[in-house]
Amino acid sequence: MNFYWKCASLICFCVLNLATSEDVKYATPCEVCKIVTSELEERLKETGKSHDFLETGYSIDAKKGKKKYQTSELRLVESLEGLCERILDYRIHKERTDSSRFSKEMSQTFKTLHGLVAKGVKVDLGIPHEMWDKPPAEVTQLKTQCESLLEDNEDRIEDWYAHHQSTDLQNYLCRQHILSKNQQNCLDEKGERATNVEL
Repeated sequence: MNFYWKCASLICFCVLNLATSEDVKYATPCEVCKIVTSELEERLKETGKSHDFLETGYSIDAKKGKKKYQTSELRLVESLEGLCERILDYRIHKERTDSSRFSKEMSQTFKTLHGLVAKGVKVDLGIPHEMWDKPPAEVTQLKTQCESLLEDNEDRIEDWYAHHQSTDLQNYLCRQHILSKNQQNCLDEKGERATNVEL
């Protein structure tokens, strides 16, 4: 019986959390910059695995040159392509208070709710089950902020890629160019640990 009281309490807590629109807390400029630079660095790692060469030169008479894909502008363009769409993979962890509240892993609350459904417990949050995993308002806004950040800082990103890759992208873009000193607090956060809820 204790199990069902825990379930009922958790469900009521979740419903109340989901029902209040006051809970929506959009990403700060620091969180946006931190997440976008992390995603871009991840994409550059993915595209950097290729050891291909690109042929350059447009004239039939001119000798064609070769350039490493890893240092080409094409790699940067391909890394930036669809970058903000990747933001939609993030979830909100309302139980966290720092920038780790944006994470690609499922929140503890929804892990628990999915676990209850898998065990046959009827869970009614007032929204269809298939919408549970839709990106929340904070994440869709984060995607829009990502697009703005990339558009507003295209030249800086290109400059970093061409001349400053020895400098950490987050330090170069966020600390040195985008955020004021009083907006940089989230860059030093290590992230909160998720607490496990046993039912």
